[in-house]
Amino acid sequence: MKTMKMRKIIIRRNLIALLLLTILSVTSCSFTTKKFDTEDSDKDKILLELITYVIKEGHFDMREIDDDFSTAVYEDYIQGLDPIKRHFLASDVEEFEAYKTQLDDQLENKNLIFFNLTIERLKERMEESKSFYRELLDKPFDFSEDEMINTDYEEREFAATKSELKERWRKQFKFTTLSTYYDKIEEQQNALENGEDIEVKSKDELEAEAREITLESIENYFDTMSDLERKDWFSLYINSLVSQFDPHTNYFAPRDKDRFDISMSGKLEGIGARLQKERDNVKIVEVISGGPAWSNGELEVGDLIQKVKQEDEEEAVDIRGMRLDDAVELIKGPKGTKVVLTVKKVDGKIETIEIIRDVVEIEETYAKSSTVKKDNSTYGVINLPKFYFDMENYNERNAASDIRKELERLKDINAEGLIIDLRNNGGGSLSTVVDIAGFFIEKGPIVQVRDAKNNTEILRDKDPKIVWDKPLVILVNELSASASEILAAAMQDYKRAVIIGSNQTYGKGTVQNVIDLNRWMRNSSLGDMGALKITTQKFYRINGGSTQLKGVESDVPVPDRYSYIDIGERDYENPMPWDKISAASFEKWNDYKNWDKIIEKSRERLSQNEQIQLIDENAQWVKSQRDRNDFSLNYEDFKAQVNLVEEKSEKFKDISEYKTGLLFESLPYEQQLISKDSSLAEKRKRWHETLAKDVYVQEALNVLDDLKSSSKESELAARKE
Repeated sequence: MKTMKMRKIIIRRNLIALLLLTILSVTSCSFTTKKFDTEDSDKDKILLELITYVIKEGHFDMREIDDDFSTAVYEDYIQGLDPIKRHFLASDVEEFEAYKTQLDDQLENKNLIFFNLTIERLKERMEESKSFYRELLDKPFDFSEDEMINTDYEEREFAATKSELKERWRKQFKFTTLSTYYDKIEEQQNALENGEDIEVKSKDELEAEAREITLESIENYFDTMSDLERKDWFSLYINSLVSQFDPHTNYFAPRDKDRFDISMSGKLEGIGARLQKERDNVKIVEVISGGPAWSNGELEVGDLIQKVKQEDEEEAVDIRGMRLDDAVELIKGPKGTKVVLTVKKVDGKIETIEIIRDVVEIEETYAKSSTVKKDNSTYGVINLPKFYFDMENYNERNAASDIRKELERLKDINAEGLIIDLRNNGGGSLSTVVDIAGFFIEKGPIVQVRDAKNNTEILRDKDPKIVWDKPLVILVNELSASASEILAAAMQDYKRAVIIGSNQTYGKGTVQNVIDLNRWMRNSSLGDMGALKITTQKFYRINGGSTQLKGVESDVPVPDRYSYIDIGERDYENPMPWDKISAASFEKWNDYKNWDKIIEKSRERLSQNEQIQLIDENAQWVKSQRDRNDFSLNYEDFKAQVNLVEEKSEKFKDISEYKTGLLFESLPYEQQLISKDSSLAEKRKRWHETLAKDVYVQEALNVLDDLKSSSKESELAARKE
């Protein structure tokens, strides 16, 4: 039961991450004959029919759509609508359960009775909640009472009565306010101890301020919920349906597809600013370095955009109170077009700012490299956040072309070894990972791909040129997934690189296609139907084994903060099974002598490393804290528990204060860019400081030393022969 609970929580909390944990194959699907003639039809019903057709025709492992399927959809959907059970009553759920085994039939008949019922009831219950939340926050909380709150929402039953539901809201408000109240007392006490000249407030005043913060938070919640439209809820319903086939089959509404494209390419066309809804306002929360707004210099973080005017329109559109998605749609636009913003500045002045839109590259998406000197050797470090590419044009900037440039630059400065950091890299393009793997071998197979008809294709590096022939170490963790696992697995099978990291990587061995659903529409007036990301293939290592569920086991396993937390593919619902096919023919890299001895030496060093031991202890502590569900609403008890946590955490401060003594620097070409870009300079400074505290990078450099010595031995032996 605990595992099932964790699986569902992970799925819901990490939906955006889930969208990125994928390998995308840019191939076309062959089932294109059917057309949907939808003049004057119900868009939702057509969408159901269309998605059902695409999944039946194209999914790698089509499951039976029956009563068991219906029950699973029902449970996921209700959980998604009301995850912490603060809206629906038990009587609502009892009414809903009449449809529990009927959703397969409703899907076949394009029947939306169940969906319509649940959404209307949810809106009704939300309105009821709005009627009393102010009342609950209108009077002080008594933190001297002995009360508890249990946050195990998965195991909680739905409230039987409205009064019971109201009591749940009260306890949740009290818990939230208690945490803020504690922080405010501590902040004031610390300020007084530091001799700061502050206005001392009573505990009653601090409690009132804490309640006001809770009130603002819940009002923002209801503002966000009221912005949701029927189509947003329908997307949730559809995803409850399609996720039953596997965790990586997802429906993208049109705007979600745009976001997915941006996440894969790292590019968007607009003004280059991150926006956030704050009550009725659209607030600037970041100005992206190098973008139009950054170059313009007039927008700054904290500004509120009030109106938007297009260059070909006379009147500006007031976006105050508008859905954030709709406001963003007005602000972004094609490269070279002008947008005029009416902005309330941080100091309260109202200004009109003209910005010429452009292609904005989200810099943190892209590969970046650094150099480090260890003893008398210079090594390179490349961090690759994802295997990015432009879904419209592969020849545009992509991970493979960028990695090649960085390798050439590292060769130019005579770097003697390389670390590729794939930690937290959730995947991306299948083509880019095949290209990148080819940079490190002469030629040969990289990955095997099998479709639903058991046809197997071997994707190969056909270029005999080796871009990088020096020692290589790859860093991974539990969040290294998909394309990351292909690269790590191929380099491990070739014995081309030493893999250092978690016991195993994420364990996702499936390939997805993103399919434009509009391709089946004929003369439709219903608008954009969105897209479906559908699992169409599985990939396998060149040794024949799948990475599905098992991931890639590190040559040098080391603990990290995720070591004791359920976080991989095996912890999702409906994952595909592990299996194995025949191995491909390939020749291992022969430049390293004493491979096993190098691995053994690294493991021995880490077993005696006090920092690693501390990280392991911290990981176990993190696990114990995540498993806690019962919390006191009594201030003194809450404070005592916080103090216990802080005492324990104090021990783990040394993790972040660890110093390797290594100095990391940008490559010469980037140093020139940094001299003209203070924002980039600050980002690189933070990254280099992080690298200098990273025990995993430190050990990777030790392994590079050993590999370099081994390569020299191999070279001398070859000369003697």
